[in-house]
Amino acid sequence: MFVCMCYGITDKQIEKAVRDDGIGNIRELKKQLGVGSQCGACVDMAVSIIDQTIIDDSLFKDVG
Repeated sequence: MFVCMCYGITDKQIEKAVRDDGIGNIRELKKQLGVGSQCGACVDMAVSIIDQTIIDDSLFKDVG
């Protein structure tokens, strides 16, 4: 689904940036993809996707 209509950024692109590039907050995401730097309507959803992706990934890490 599209999260940032200004730049055509999808939830999958945000998830990929978090997983592959270690993006951990909206400031880093803004630098890399431009999300939230135009109208700002996508910021809340983008932050939610970042947080959820980090939580999902941490549940499956080997802690042993």
